[in-house]
Amino acid sequence: MGSIGARNGILQFDFRYDGQRIRESSGLRENRANRRVCETKLRKMMAEISLGCFDPIAHFPDSTAIADRFASASLEAEKREVCFANFAEQWFIEKRVEWRQSYESTIRITLDNYLIPTFGGQAVDEITKPMILEFRVSLASIPGMGDARSLSASRINHIMTPLRMILTEAADRYDFHNPWQNIKPLKEPRTQVEPFTLDEVKKILRNVRSDYRAYYTVRFFTGLRSSEVDGLKWQYVDFERRQILVREALVQGHMVPTKTDGSMRDIDMNSLVFDALQKHRKETVHRSDFVFCSSTSQPLANRNVTRRVWYPMLKYLGLKARRPYQTRHTAATLWLASGESPEWIARQMGHTTTEMLFRVYSRYVPNLTRQDGSAFEQLLATRFVVARQDQQTRM
Repeated sequence: MGSIGARNGILQFDFRYDGQRIRESSGLRENRANRRVCETKLRKMMAEISLGCFDPIAHFPDSTAIADRFASASLEAEKREVCFANFAEQWFIEKRVEWRQSYESTIRITLDNYLIPTFGGQAVDEITKPMILEFRVSLASIPGMGDARSLSASRINHIMTPLRMILTEAADRYDFHNPWQNIKPLKEPRTQVEPFTLDEVKKILRNVRSDYRAYYTVRFFTGLRSSEVDGLKWQYVDFERRQILVREALVQGHMVPTKTDGSMRDIDMNSLVFDALQKHRKETVHRSDFVFCSSTSQPLANRNVTRRVWYPMLKYLGLKARRPYQTRHTAATLWLASGESPEWIARQMGHTTTEMLFRVYSRYVPNLTRQDGSAFEQLLATRFVVARQDQQTRM
């Protein structure tokens, strides 16, 4: 049982907790009223000690002696109370302000479908490296999309990344050993580039539905990403300077800033793109702020266009089924084949350096000499001249 004493006219608590004697000042001068206050507080502290819920730092927050003696014990108790699910939710709330909405949705799916079901009830400081590796092995046994027997290395790495971020933050915040030591991401295969040949591009543009001809002309000859072309607005098409200004993208139905700062760029329009957009503007004038839109003036839904237009068209033409993203790869490889400067191509693609260009398209790189897009313009002029003459004749 504790007691109330006095030192230099100030009331003082004197009791034992966790095998240690605690003598702390109340800060109150000795008198009958203040002694009653201290006795009430002492009884409360004794009750908390008997119930196992006493926190000396909470009762004496200004005491450096208490902090030095019991801070680590208090932290250990706090860690035991923090389960992975609760900390993951706190981390998500704190970090979401930094993310684009699409990335926030991806993290939310990863938490709900993989991380919380596996680690939810586990204390954050009790998750070990073997548990992490076992979880990664279990991911490799989950069937992938389509005919894939398991999740891809890229998908597994994307699931593991939030886990690493959460554990790293928890270890830093609660001062425990981070179990994420020497765990390297799975090696991912090189990006599969299956661009269309120029003859295949001509075949597609000649046979595609007329209301989508401008859309695919832009995709094949500008290197725009799907989100960038779907979110393209007329205000960003500069016919005077013959440029497309990439400033926004359409991601999951929302207009957002470009993927990276480097993705914000000005793309030079070659004659085919310029003519196609001029014609398309006359046919769709005042329909929508978006260059490519549906009959209801809404921007195109990429998945719907891919399913209803893209794949049926490839099947009809007898061409290998490839994702629409290959139109971006096609633009890059055609620029390379025509001898354009790697620096110019990188700028058109939205890359800050030529590193990715050479890594992804290395086998398509010939001797490069041109600097400004004119080589590609010449290639299109010679290969598409017949098609353009036929079109003018029909008009």
